[in-house]
Amino acid sequence: MQIVGYDAGGADGDAAGLLVSDGQATDTDARRATRTVEYVALDPGTDLAYRLGDRHCAGVITDEGHRPCDADAAPHCVDHTSTWVCARCTGTCLKDEKDCFDDHAIYLAAFAPDTFKVGVTKAWRLETRLREQGADRGAHVRTVDDGEIARDIEAELATEIPDRVRVPEKLAGLGRSVDDAAWTALLDDFDPIETFAFDYGLDLSERPVAETLATGTVRGTKGRLLVLDHAGSTYAVDMRDLVGYEVIDGGTDRRLQSSLGAFG
Repeated sequence: MQIVGYDAGGADGDAAGLLVSDGQATDTDARRATRTVEYVALDPGTDLAYRLGDRHCAGVITDEGHRPCDADAAPHCVDHTSTWVCARCTGTCLKDEKDCFDDHAIYLAAFAPDTFKVGVTKAWRLETRLREQGADRGAHVRTVDDGEIARDIEAELATEIPDRVRVPEKLAGLGRSVDDAAWTALLDDFDPIETFAFDYGLDLSERPVAETLATGTVRGTKGRLLVLDHAGSTYAVDMRDLVGYEVIDGGTDRRLQSSLGAFG
């Protein structure tokens, strides 16, 4: 078996999940063979018991199933790495023919305690996009009916407000609250159309230990961060770091750092 992807969950409370290829070929002809993919929902209370083995390219998931790849690069090799062209847009269309004539939301997102970012998404999936990133707060500050213009506005705002937040910063905010004064001060320069506040139900009293494992009881997810309780400690796992690992049933056999006294 191999972990070949993950889902960060949606706006309607849909559970996040891991995509696990079962390793069984669907066709004896190697040219057409794919492997079936199981969706392992990460609902709170779910017990995971995967032991991580070797890591290599996770291949690609198609309508027919998972097509594996044995290249060393992980989570994906060059042949299986793709970037949505619109994600690279900064106000000048990179497509042969522009097709983004629909409503786009320019938004602000807050990550505890006081990290903020600006972003763009299609208006209909704004709440989903905020949850995918694990935002604690969000504010819809403008709507335009042209994605290229939206990206241009984002690029202008990004000279003052970051347009990305790294996972270590999100990890550092687990178990903490948003600085209300700092968030309010940021919004003072805008006239938000709508604001959002999210509770991921993690009920943390301290920051979990950052680790890469797939063993334990799911406490919950926050964007692509998976929070697990295992052997008396709580761990935070970047699900992207799991992609590409071969796994077997039975749980981890590694000695892990305990959360006891981990933060001084």
